[in-house]
Amino acid sequence: MITFFNQLHARHQGKFEMFRGELVPCFEVPARVDHVLAELEKRRLGLVVVPEAFDGSVLLGVHSQRYLDFLASAWDEWVGLDVANAERDALPSVWPVRTLRSEVLPSNFAARMGLFSMDAGSPLTSGTWEAARAGADCALSAAVAVAGGERAAFALTRPPGHHAGADFFGGYCFLNNAALAAQQLRTQGFERVAILDLDYHHGNGTQAIFYERADVYFTSIHGDPQTEYPFYLGYADELGAGAGRDFNRNWPLPRGTGFDVWRATLQQALSDIAKFGAQALVVSLGMDTFVGDPIAGFTLQTQDYLQVGEDLAKAGLPTVFVFEGGYAVADVVFSNPGMSLKAEEVENF
Repeated sequence: MITFFNQLHARHQGKFEMFRGELVPCFEVPARVDHVLAELEKRRLGLVVVPEAFDGSVLLGVHSQRYLDFLASAWDEWVGLDVANAERDALPSVWPVRTLRSEVLPSNFAARMGLFSMDAGSPLTSGTWEAARAGADCALSAAVAVAGGERAAFALTRPPGHHAGADFFGGYCFLNNAALAAQQLRTQGFERVAILDLDYHHGNGTQAIFYERADVYFTSIHGDPQTEYPFYLGYADELGAGAGRDFNRNWPLPRGTGFDVWRATLQQALSDIAKFGAQALVVSLGMDTFVGDPIAGFTLQTQDYLQVGEDLAKAGLPTVFVFEGGYAVADVVFSNPGMSLKAEEVENF
């Protein structure tokens, strides 16, 4: 399997995020991806390459122009307000909630920051745009590789993407890499594409982007939003709308869910993808389903992920994997050589 690695990911490195009412050091850090890269190289699991640079216009297949304009210029505007801001990240503090207007673009920076965000846990830093933009190139390159005949490709990047909507960031996400990959697969000629989100947290941004479309099927296995972020989306009764009716399926599971129940749910989701007639698959690969993750609540163990890989391979679809969450990846260690993927298993992807 070929891996497209975001060499610029560490340019986005937030200092603090708002978590449960206080500023805490960010959970989403460069070491997450660096560890995965080191393991890929140590185990020789295929080529690791830099992505192709895509023209910015391709982002418009998923995101709005005014949102992209904001992200591209936000840091310079932030520092322009006060030179001391160069030493501190930008966090939103006000939002256009119900009854307030969102179609008007305010001139005030703080107001626009709130307009284009969903939480105060996603710091915008000096290198956020560069890192997110290079990450989008990873996802797009992976999709092009799969469309060109690769059985599977992995976009190894951060910041993650599945919480980012067409015109907002949040949940550590700024550009929606999975959505961009799916849209690129459509552009490359796949008529029916499925997105399978395996992150502990529901991919609200991805769902919203494709909610009224019948050509991209979205399904997600995640913590119940009654108690888990992002709280306001990811319920089982969200089935799509308009042309997209019945092309959206959510599988919310309670905190503490173990692998047997989780895997049975995965098999149901894969069965639905087969019924949809998907010709290609995008997997939002969140590793925060692991039992030791600090901000999640499922109990998957290291060895369980080998069975997940086998189940995904049996789906028999050209697949783009996009790295999402996972905040204890260094603990998901295949220390026993017998637990490592064999070369023929890697080839199955």
